[in-house]
Amino acid sequence: MKQIIAACVFGLVSQMATAQDMVSYTTTLDFDDVTFGIENAITDLGLVVDNISHVGEMLERTRGATGSDVVLFEAAEVYSFCSATLSRQVMEADPMNIVFCPYDIFIAQLPGSDEVTVGFRQYPEGAMQLIQSMLDGIVQEAIEE
Repeated sequence: MKQIIAACVFGLVSQMATAQDMVSYTTTLDFDDVTFGIENAITDLGLVVDNISHVGEMLERTRGATGSDVVLFEAAEVYSFCSATLSRQVMEADPMNIVFCPYDIFIAQLPGSDEVTVGFRQYPEGAMQLIQSMLDGIVQEAIEE
């Protein structure tokens, strides 16, 4: 059983995203202004935010319970949403593109930093570039100064 768990953990770690697997931008806009901009940019496209994961709050709330004293974020959230039109296009090209749905944009501010980082995962070439372009447009609109 321990070998199975170790193999699963190793598999997860080997698939974890790295910095080169994402597109990110930094801005000196306030965290709340960036989240407001992301929400507006998503809804301006006629899309609905399905979920907002309050990652920063969760990590801070559970910090002591996990035995850590490291504060990872001043604030961090992940916005999840989908586009029926684009999702249909990319899944008609390859039904296994379902693995990428819903689409996520993260917003994070590190402790002591005046910068906010906004980004999303990088998608494979081909049909998924439609999604990457949509996400890039949303982020660019949100951080316009």
